[in-house]
Amino acid sequence: MKKIVWLILAFTIMACATSGQSHSDYQQRRWQEAKIPHYRFELRIVCYCPFRGRMPLRIEVLDGQVVSMKDAHGGIITKADVHSEYFERHATIDRLFSILQTHQSGKADRVTVKFHPVYGFPERINIDRIKGASDDELGFIVSEFERLP
Repeated sequence: MKKIVWLILAFTIMACATSGQSHSDYQQRRWQEAKIPHYRFELRIVCYCPFRGRMPLRIEVLDGQVVSMKDAHGGIITKADVHSEYFERHATIDRLFSILQTHQSGKADRVTVKFHPVYGFPERINIDRIKGASDDELGFIVSEFERLP
């Protein structure tokens, strides 16, 4: 009987010791298994950046590609936009997972994330690249997610 109790205790401790990366991997699998090829969402990039007044972005994605992107004022973001390349880097759920993985694997001192309860995508990512430094934090907030036909 004691062996069974110890085994259960050992498995419980191992389960609690899983890294944030493993949890993120699990959530990413949930997102992939949902197989949502067409969706729209709002993305707020939180940083000390010159484009803060343009947030949130309204983004539509089809088969992993950005179909349209508008800023908070309804302005269409085209390739000619001075910030379009930066916005594009963050403009799909898969790209957000990629950013999360990069920073969780040692590129940042601290990363916190909250995942969507049904689809598993990151609803909120907070990245502190250098502990104790100011103005280096970066955040992403996903809201108004909708699955499209």
